[in-house]
Amino acid sequence: MTQESAASETLSVHQQAIVPIAAFAATGGIDKLSVALEQGLDAGLTVSDTREILVQVYAYAGFPRSLNALGAFMKVLESRKERGIRDVAGQPPSRAIPKGDALLAAGTANQTRLAGGPVKGPVFDFAPAVDEYIKTHVFGDIFERDNLDWQSRELATVSMLAALSGVESQLQAHMRICMNIGISASQLGRLVQTLADRVDVEASRRAHDALERQLASA
Repeated sequence: MTQESAASETLSVHQQAIVPIAAFAATGGIDKLSVALEQGLDAGLTVSDTREILVQVYAYAGFPRSLNALGAFMKVLESRKERGIRDVAGQPPSRAIPKGDALLAAGTANQTRLAGGPVKGPVFDFAPAVDEYIKTHVFGDIFERDNLDWQSRELATVSMLAALSGVESQLQAHMRICMNIGISASQLGRLVQTLADRVDVEASRRAHDALERQLASA
């Protein structure tokens, strides 16, 4: 097995660190999140990487969870600074985010690429404002930011949704997106195991079931 093939069978240390950070941020488990943030930084996640994950939480668990998680991260960084730990800042986005109609166009293109085709459905016909918000805010404002790659963003999203109950259809959709953008079944299996090891059994079960359904449909 080549080094490239081996890499496609597992998750990197950085990718594994994303899983509990995203999950605990989404559920509001601040004490456990703080531990996961420490572990992520120790594993080599940059401040920019980590902050970007916590900003993205707003799209799937709401602004309150995102703001609380960012506040916890600030406290972790301050504590580490007082202990003499210098964390790597990382990179900000390198390109400007489009505005207006250009943002909607960019978000629609990103969503289509991630999903493997145009995203339509009765709920979007019933509430077209939601369709526009998802395209502009989630797949435009967030996915146009290039300081975190799409695979990392989707691993974070699946971890968030697996940690939440009652969002199985969204979890299923993002499990499919993960595979559309080159995350292998073995890597997703590792995500399931990381949820079991570092988050909780229920989150792992939901992710496992979604992965099994995706593999069966494929």
